[in-house]
Amino acid sequence: MWRHDFFEKILRKNGYHHIAGVDEVGRGALAGPVVAAAIVLEESVDREGIRDSKVLTARQREHLATRLRREALGIGLGSISEVEIDRTNIVQATYKAMHQAIANLPVSPDIVLVDGFWLPDLPMPCIGIVKGDSRSYSVAAASIVAKVHRDAFLTSLASEYPAYGFDRHKGYGTPQHLKAIAQHGPCPYHRCSFQGVCPPVGIYGRG
Repeated sequence: MWRHDFFEKILRKNGYHHIAGVDEVGRGALAGPVVAAAIVLEESVDREGIRDSKVLTARQREHLATRLRREALGIGLGSISEVEIDRTNIVQATYKAMHQAIANLPVSPDIVLVDGFWLPDLPMPCIGIVKGDSRSYSVAAASIVAKVHRDAFLTSLASEYPAYGFDRHKGYGTPQHLKAIAQHGPCPYHRCSFQGVCPPVGIYGRG
């Protein structure tokens, strides 16, 4: 089994110092943007608790995200709205969010580690790592920052669109969310290109 720092150690031994971990959240959600984060960490960073965001509690993620924002050499975020997801597709939107996140880094990475797949059209080398958020602490850190950022945005929608419970499911297709869509139709933040989301017009319309 690979160690949590296996990729970073090998790359640093081969002369790469600014290693960016990149991950996205919200790809499978029915509402809201897809959000990507890119993060560059120093070799000496405290890696205690840094894991795939999906295995952490909300409180743990928020604590780690605060620490990472304080200690990272650089963090970049990218966000592609549900409107653009519907206009193109979720794969292209995910690529674009990741490109945005890398471009928004305040430091230029020597190499990029991406969860799951190789990212095309980058000006620096890229390695796609299957299950990267559980095999690379840089990718795991990116997953934490991206999820905290997106969750905060979806939670903020709950007061504007209380019928859907965005603060509970963060836009994913839970039974409660699907029931709310069936009862009320979609709101402007729903992805109408996703199967079963959009009957003709929701109570809030789509503009």
